[in-house]
Amino acid sequence: MTGANPPARKPALQEVPPPQEQKGEASPVVTPDRQRGPDSGRSARHILAASLRIGLKTLLPFAVVAAGYAGYRALVASKPEAPVRPKQELAYAIKSAIVQSGDYQPVMTLFGSTVAGRQVDIRALVSGQIVETSDALREGGQVQAGALLLKIDPIDYRTALAELRAQRAEARAKVSEFESSLAASRQSLAHARDQLKLAEIDLERAEPLAVRGAVSERTVDDRRQILFQRRQSADEIKNNLKIWEARIIQQKAAVTRLETAIERAERRLAETELRAPFSAYVTEVGAQVGRMVGSNDKVATLIDRDWIEARFNLTDDQFGRIVAKEGSLAGREVTVRWVLGSNTFSYSAVIERVGARISSATGGVEVYARIKSPTEPVPLRPGAFVQIDVPDTQYEDVFRLPSTALYSGDRVYAIENERLVTRKVRVVGGIEEDLLLEGDLKDGDRVMLTRISTPGDGVKINEAATP
Repeated sequence: MTGANPPARKPALQEVPPPQEQKGEASPVVTPDRQRGPDSGRSARHILAASLRIGLKTLLPFAVVAAGYAGYRALVASKPEAPVRPKQELAYAIKSAIVQSGDYQPVMTLFGSTVAGRQVDIRALVSGQIVETSDALREGGQVQAGALLLKIDPIDYRTALAELRAQRAEARAKVSEFESSLAASRQSLAHARDQLKLAEIDLERAEPLAVRGAVSERTVDDRRQILFQRRQSADEIKNNLKIWEARIIQQKAAVTRLETAIERAERRLAETELRAPFSAYVTEVGAQVGRMVGSNDKVATLIDRDWIEARFNLTDDQFGRIVAKEGSLAGREVTVRWVLGSNTFSYSAVIERVGARISSATGGVEVYARIKSPTEPVPLRPGAFVQIDVPDTQYEDVFRLPSTALYSGDRVYAIENERLVTRKVRVVGGIEEDLLLEGDLKDGDRVMLTRISTPGDGVKINEAATP
């Protein structure tokens, strides 16, 4: 077709010249697939080799583990068998002792305090001014029995005593006067009775004479009148005797009253000097020279230094055990120990009584023991904390063993043919660190003393006997 432009033809592929070499290295030339040469086969081989290397790295750890396990199995299979040792019975190494029954009396160690067996508030017995006091009348002082504590001004009491003694002398003089009058009246009565008797005789003589006419009737009447007069005089004297006797009795009663008053006044005068009733420690002093005191005013408190007691408690079990067997605590000897720092002082004492009430706070019985000599070896005062050793009741035919020999509170283990055998026992008491037991034991039994973890019948032991 004329005039038309022919279609554009694609330019022919031209070989691209290789780039300039840089630093002596050749750059690969990329050519179309149809123009590849021997270098294409070499690249494929390189890719295959890389794939093989990656596969080997992945499989190598599994191969190592498999090889190790195979080696372990081979070693186990080729291991020689060890010989089997027979089982051996376990034997415990222990200590033991042979038991022997006997009689024991334990000593209970208790604690308590000392109290005053006798304590008195000394009071003024009379009123007045204190004019003298003893040097020992002060806090903590010691006084001897009968020592003067204080003296009250005695002038008023001495004067009253002198007046009473004068009145008594006067009353006694009156008694003597009445007794003299009584004696005189008795003599007069004797004379009057004699005269009465003469008058009776004279009348008896006159009456027969008057019958015969020897004397007149008037004479007889006169003699009868004389008889009546003398009889009346005798009766009057006799009555006066009773009056004098009554007066003497009254006066003697007055003398007795005065003597009683004098005795009271003498006592009041003596009470102006206040003396210690017993040897004592002095406390709570309230008297000084110059002070006015009234009757019954407190002067001081005295604590008998020769009568100090130890007060302590026994539990219901301890008290009941002793009383059930012996009936009473009274008279039981105990030892009181007073610890002062590193020194211990011992005192002998005797239980005298039991408290009147049971202590609800402690649930026990309060006991008092009197110390025999509280001033030796050193003076013991009230308020000291002391230890009391009290003998317990006597236990007969019991076994003494250490506490380590007892298991579960009611059994011990005897040894027979190097094996343990259970023995049932009961704890009846204690002495020092040991227990007193009774039960299935018998003399000569060897008993285990050591604590082991699994005791029981038939357990084998290897004993190291102790005597």
